[in-house]
Amino acid sequence: MPKRFYKHKLLYDENMPPRTQYARLNAHLDVKHISHDYQKDGIPDEEVYALAVEQGRIILTINRDDFEKLVGTKADCGVIAVPDGPAAARTATTLTALLMKNGPTFLRGRMIPLGAPDTKR
Repeated sequence: MPKRFYKHKLLYDENMPPRTQYARLNAHLDVKHISHDYQKDGIPDEEVYALAVEQGRIILTINRDDFEKLVGTKADCGVIAVPDGPAAARTATTLTALLMKNGPTFLRGRMIPLGAPDTKR
């Protein structure tokens, strides 16, 4: 029996481009942007994380280091770090595939660097 599709909920950090630039993600997932949908520009990362936990959303950000210290403090939120610039748009297909094949608990309390070099060893 095939695994049932789970529609993940994402929260774009304010450093991310508008969600309309990721048509594939918007078509398959529930996507919100902290600036464009919630008008919460400039709020601290801790508040972004708390909002994501409250709403059961996965944070998508370019600022890996800023969220790395928050991941795992509450096992209700995950973070995906994407590369900055044009490379971020190229990760949309990979990101969609990753989320569509995994269930709701896959990212809880974890950070996944997607296409970003893992410099922390």
